[in-house]
Amino acid sequence: MKQFVEFLPIALFVAVYFYTKDIYLSTAVLMAGICVQVGYEYARFREVGKQTKIIFWVAIIFGGATLLFRNQAFIQWKPTVVNWLFCLGLLASQFFGRQNFLQKLLGDKIQLPGHVWRNLTLGWAAGFFLAGLLNLVIAYGFSLDFWVSYKLIGGFAITLIYIILTMIYLIKGGYLQEENPGMLPGNSERSKSELD
Repeated sequence: MKQFVEFLPIALFVAVYFYTKDIYLSTAVLMAGICVQVGYEYARFREVGKQTKIIFWVAIIFGGATLLFRNQAFIQWKPTVVNWLFCLGLLASQFFGRQNFLQKLLGDKIQLPGHVWRNLTLGWAAGFFLAGLLNLVIAYGFSLDFWVSYKLIGGFAITLIYIILTMIYLIKGGYLQEENPGMLPGNSERSKSELD
């Protein structure tokens, strides 16, 4: 259910855009959908995760700027800003924190050597950086219709690819043992929400 609620704002954004061809109405619907997501998460878990807070504030700021200035460039930058903030967060936790974010999030579910946590963190940080860069390439190199379509499937596809790459890395390295089957970034309800 949580994954559905997380996907709902984007699905509504895309549906409203293709029904009305109005990027500003679609942006307002996206902002409303993210408010519903925050409300659901708080009602269900009695807290709002850091990832959801970041997405909420970036959506409100960039969506609000889109509506205020009637300029679609702000909402097109939103996915890039979110991805690059996640990239910076992972790098900061790796180089300046006592424990990197992935290890803190998943360390009680799977035991991995320190260098593996580091490699996973750097790999996911690179993935977030590339996802943000790809969003800009599509936003400025293709039509608005294409960018909106990409917004629906692009983030999900990139996350799925990184989960598969993570699985391959852990299996090839022999780090997934019988006592830890399937414990990958994105498998638990909370870990999925933190990494998307």
